[in-house]
Amino acid sequence: MNRLATSVAVTGAGVLAAHALPAVTFWPQLRGRLLPSLAGHGDPGHVALTFDDGPHPRSTPFFLRELDNRGIKATFFLLGSELARAPQLGREMAAAGHEIALHGWAHRRMLWYGPRRTYDEMARAKDLISAATGCPPRWFRPPYGVLTSSAIVAARRLELTPVLWSCWGWDWSAKSTPTSVYDTVLSGLRGGGTVLLHDSDVAASVGAWRSTLGALPRLLDECTRRGLTVGPLGEHHVVGVAGVAGRKALRRKPNLPPRAGEAAGLAERLAVAAG
Repeated sequence: MNRLATSVAVTGAGVLAAHALPAVTFWPQLRGRLLPSLAGHGDPGHVALTFDDGPHPRSTPFFLRELDNRGIKATFFLLGSELARAPQLGREMAAAGHEIALHGWAHRRMLWYGPRRTYDEMARAKDLISAATGCPPRWFRPPYGVLTSSAIVAARRLELTPVLWSCWGWDWSAKSTPTSVYDTVLSGLRGGGTVLLHDSDVAASVGAWRSTLGALPRLLDECTRRGLTVGPLGEHHVVGVAGVAGRKALRRKPNLPPRAGEAAGLAERLAVAAG
């Protein structure tokens, strides 16, 4: 009986480890070196500008206005729960030419989700984005940037490409200021990189988005000074990401949640790559 209990415990620990292993890609140094496509590395003359956690009627319109004044398009990773509250704003974002991507349904860590819930919430959010904006999302970024095996498999079945970032603004903190956001992004800003900012305070300190908005003009000016073009991920030529024809050739029907064995296999391959 002790042997059985030990075997069950070891098996359970292995499944949990396989589920959580992709979360190690949260560390920028690891993914930048080993998984450049996940870090959003692309055209060295281009910077991909991305925003998470919208849309929100209180804050997102200010970002849309600033970007419109500059003639710049960006990628917005939307939460399904927020889009459900403001579908018209989502339509306006798409109509303005911005790229719409998937951030999940709610802003919760997917580490606590099993395969079925992961798939169901991602599929629900993707369907809402497609219906509300007329733009089926291509990219997926998990809340907090924490991937799991289940999320990787669900993304594959939903024809979504996971992408995180190469630099961010640390702009969700109550201590953030326009200067701190600008300086933090600048410390990691490189041609070919993907910048992560937030256009709402849904998962941040109240009003933190104002610091992001205050930093945005200086960031765009700095990119111009360096001769870098700023735009969405769709124009970034992300390393290793297939074009439309390639994605169609790899198409799989999103019918069932991932099997535990399939998720574990993906995690094992990730571990080998990281080793």
